[in-house]
Amino acid sequence: MKVSALLEHLEYTCLQGDVEREVTSVVYDSRKVEEDSMFICIRGAVVDGHKFIPDVVEKGAKTLIVEEETEAPEDVTVILVKDTRYAMAFISAAYFGHPAEKLKTIGITGTKGKTTTTYMVKSILENAGYKVGLIGTIEAIIGDRVIPAANTTPESYVVQQYFHEMVEVGCDCVVMEVSSQGLMLHRTQGFVFDFGIFTNIEPDHIGPNEHRDFEHYLSCKAMLLKQCRVGIVNRDDEHFEKIVEGHTCALETYGFSEKADLRAEDAKLISGKGSLGISYHLKGLMDFPVEIDIPGKFSIYNSLTAIAICRHFKVSEENIIKALKVAKVKGRIEMVKVSDEFTLMIDYAHNAMALESLLSTLREYHPHRLVCLFGCGGNRSRLRRFEMGEVSGRLSDLTIITSDNPRNEDPQAIIDDIKTGIEKTDGKYVEIIDRKEAIAYAISHGEPGDIIILAGKGHEDYQEIRGKKYPMDERVLIADILAGK
Repeated sequence: MKVSALLEHLEYTCLQGDVEREVTSVVYDSRKVEEDSMFICIRGAVVDGHKFIPDVVEKGAKTLIVEEETEAPEDVTVILVKDTRYAMAFISAAYFGHPAEKLKTIGITGTKGKTTTTYMVKSILENAGYKVGLIGTIEAIIGDRVIPAANTTPESYVVQQYFHEMVEVGCDCVVMEVSSQGLMLHRTQGFVFDFGIFTNIEPDHIGPNEHRDFEHYLSCKAMLLKQCRVGIVNRDDEHFEKIVEGHTCALETYGFSEKADLRAEDAKLISGKGSLGISYHLKGLMDFPVEIDIPGKFSIYNSLTAIAICRHFKVSEENIIKALKVAKVKGRIEMVKVSDEFTLMIDYAHNAMALESLLSTLREYHPHRLVCLFGCGGNRSRLRRFEMGEVSGRLSDLTIITSDNPRNEDPQAIIDDIKTGIEKTDGKYVEIIDRKEAIAYAISHGEPGDIIILAGKGHEDYQEIRGKKYPMDERVLIADILAGK
């Protein structure tokens, strides 16, 4: 492909060389450069790609995309752009033949609800006969292929590569999680989403390596409403007016508010044998009853979002109702049946905010006891341990403290930090270092009406100890415990 064709939607300056030369591959990792590659110099948080120019030229790169003037041999084409990350998104889209134009693209952003909503959308659309690709926190799904995720939103090159592969296997549409980092770093540039969804926003991801403050976090997330044709926004969010400020899309809303285009009325909690759920009546642009086997008010928001999207795909009420009833997300309030007497579930809640939200939601079901089993990761902030301990001590009737990726730290030292937080409350606790033993204790001591939550691991299927990942899936542990292994 010619350099000029890859740059067709970009403003650039050719500092030297020929823009009509052929490019064999587009690369942003210097280790993958081959003869006649185009190398894009990305400034990362740790490494600046411009430093690898001598190395990549020696390996055969004949085109460089740079943000600053640089020295290169005369036979190398050097293209100057304002932002190489932004440029990479458009170059990647062109390189893969603009695959987004052959798909219906759905992007979901928000502090909470992105993962669950993507799977709900996938479930509803597949129930209606669509072939759906998915890109998210847990994995990317392309036809029968499942690729574990490294980032919620991959680099733009990978996004376009996945889109291309989805088209190749016959996907009609793709639903993807769009993180604030992904938007800030232009990973979803190079195309326009058909539908952009904003679930909610709360202070999160604020820090030296992420967002400088809440305003910056909000402004990055709100970028999605300038990169989509139809924007679907939670009308109940207290920051709603700020979120939609400057949007360039057609706008629709959902929520409990009477101002919402799709709204939930008459919400009720449902408790069954070893299961929890919620029901409500949908009003506004559609009108029918909904029941979901996932507990909590946020399940209503997630399902409203999914319905708001799938309405545009002409999915029947019957298909929506049926798909929502069976929608499940691995590691997100995932109920595992072990008894008719009490409820056991697995959830990814691995920080204080997520754990507080989860436990507060489960409290609404008035359990006999709320039992919370969790640990905290090693080589991470000790503050998280104190905070999670305090939350669990305050909201749980019993906390079972155990291990969760101790990495290079002593598991007992991590547990001691969690206890420091719990001891600020009147909460009862037991400590069992081995996670399988801790889960066995929780199950064997379950009482009628209990809700037991295994928090922190969620979809993860490993335990990281001293630099090595050992297989450990809580679903397998539970099955082994029930089988007496």
